[in-house]
Amino acid sequence: MKKIVIIGASGHGGMILECVNKEGKYSVLGFIDTHKEKGTIYNGLPILGNPYDIPKLIKNDNLFGAIIAIGNNYTRKIIMEKVIEVAPEINYISIIHPNAIISENVRIGKGTIIMPGVIVNSNSIIGDFCIINTNSSLGHDGKMGDYSSISSGVCTGGNLLLGDFSVLSIGSNVIENISIGKHSVIGAGSLVVKDVAEKSVVYGSPARFIRYRSIDDPYLHGDKVGRMNIG
Repeated sequence: MKKIVIIGASGHGGMILECVNKEGKYSVLGFIDTHKEKGTIYNGLPILGNPYDIPKLIKNDNLFGAIIAIGNNYTRKIIMEKVIEVAPEINYISIIHPNAIISENVRIGKGTIIMPGVIVNSNSIIGDFCIINTNSSLGHDGKMGDYSSISSGVCTGGNLLLGDFSVLSIGSNVIENISIGKHSVIGAGSLVVKDVAEKSVVYGSPARFIRYRSIDDPYLHGDKVGRMNIG
């Protein structure tokens, strides 16, 4: 099997490791992380170093690809761009847990993660470096922009347009034919019944506009944009 690394030794990284193992297409060499000591063990696998070690892994260990285990959408892009600077030849793979249900005529971009219990309905388009988390669904003809994410327990109606970098937080619901602009955050447990403008924070049932946000505002517990700083 082709060898890959997981960039980010976190709880999210552990979930991704399970997905990779269940799918059975790749062999994980270990984790890349700047905040854990090289050679220590996480989830049964070694910390292989920081992103500067990736070129050596490509040369010496026949490393094929990587997947980024960073939950924050904007930070995921920052990390991807920094890794590309030191290892432009790396391949970014997508992972689909075998317990996910993917309908026909679905397109899935590179670097995307689809967790167990997910349902993706027909004619949907999922961009690059997206996350669809456990027991959530993307309705028919839905479209997820690059670096967008759907959290656990989310249900969306058909024809959703989720903008680049935007997130539907845990347990939120979206009715059919809704457009959500780029860099927006839908709060946990919200019910979205009308379109959402770019860079908006909305929550409630029905969801209401709270404020505008900067593209690098944290939104996950313990968030710190750019936490894997490699220079």
